[in-house]
Amino acid sequence: MKKKIVILGSTSSIGKSLLDIVEKDKKNFKIELLTANTNFKGLISQAKKFNVKNIIITDLKSFNKTKLICKNKKINVFQNFENLKKIFPKKVDYVMSSISGIGGMLPTFKIIQHTKLIAIANKEAIVCGWPLIKKELKKNKTKFIPVDSEHFSISEILNNSNPLSIEKIFITASGGPFLNFSKAKLSKVSVKDALNHPNWKMGKKISIDSATMMNKVFEVIEAKNIFELNYKKISILIHSKSYIHALIKFNNGQIKFLAHEADMKIPIHNSLYINTTKRIHTKDLNLDILNNLKFKKIDSKMFPLTKILNLLPKKNSLYETALVTINDYFVSKFLENKIKFFQLVNLIYKYSNKSYFSKLKKISAKNINDIHKTRKYVNEILNNSGI
Repeated sequence: MKKKIVILGSTSSIGKSLLDIVEKDKKNFKIELLTANTNFKGLISQAKKFNVKNIIITDLKSFNKTKLICKNKKINVFQNFENLKKIFPKKVDYVMSSISGIGGMLPTFKIIQHTKLIAIANKEAIVCGWPLIKKELKKNKTKFIPVDSEHFSISEILNNSNPLSIEKIFITASGGPFLNFSKAKLSKVSVKDALNHPNWKMGKKISIDSATMMNKVFEVIEAKNIFELNYKKISILIHSKSYIHALIKFNNGQIKFLAHEADMKIPIHNSLYINTTKRIHTKDLNLDILNNLKFKKIDSKMFPLTKILNLLPKKNSLYETALVTINDYFVSKFLENKIKFFQLVNLIYKYSNKSYFSKLKKISAKNINDIHKTRKYVNEILNNSGI
């Protein structure tokens, strides 16, 4: 019987990688739904190629164009996620949540009840809404797999081990394109320079987050949430080759790590073929890298945004939503060439310390709407900042 799957954000890099995997094994999969925001041409092309009968395109203009194009193509076109019960009379086997940004959180939350397993690559869902997501997973008996290479690796190493057995988790970071840059050199870098990640092919937003190291701040929050740890048990190590993705030191003295190429198809493949021996073709073991791992502790002077880890509250709160929103705002300004790279870093840190955002550390999200209200509140302040 074919495995029924759904891809939220199928035109993203993660979505495309998953489709590449599915294409090589079409006989074992049936895609029930694909979604996108504005890329209607890419979405329609995917739907035709994989014979998908249901698509969601959330941008209104793109939705109207899609409706016209698909009028006689026997494809059901929806604009939002309010018709999931109609699309899925029964639970599907697998959902990949790969919509980028805060816009992916609500679809991720809504689709949990319609799937047996969900693989989440949407950081914001885990950073901002994990208590709500976790509750929904438990309520619907839906299994969860993290897709970020770091959290996938931690999960694989733990393999259902008791979290109390963990002494320390180390998440690795490549250091991005500016690992060995001086302050003087950093002051001259361009958007193009910041987008030039040495190891990974990623979207613009996540590439900038890698350059500032803000992505690692978010990944520490994710690890704390997913594996129910306190922040003292999680650290960042610089590993420029991106071959080792996580290390765990256990209380029994053992140290375990997981290695794989800098290719997101590996964690994606393993989330799709869970508990199987399905092979993925990869390069041979790289002994040159393994013999020259060269781990380094994070330098907060070089990457000042890692100091934000000291500002994080112990319990989940709306502050994490403020943090995501602040970062989104200033990254967009940088990508628009309205601020320099050093200003990007300084402004994110400056506003993360503002008292009117710090007060959110005492407030938890009761529902998804609370998160969206907080985002609106933060954006209003930032829009009035004159930056």
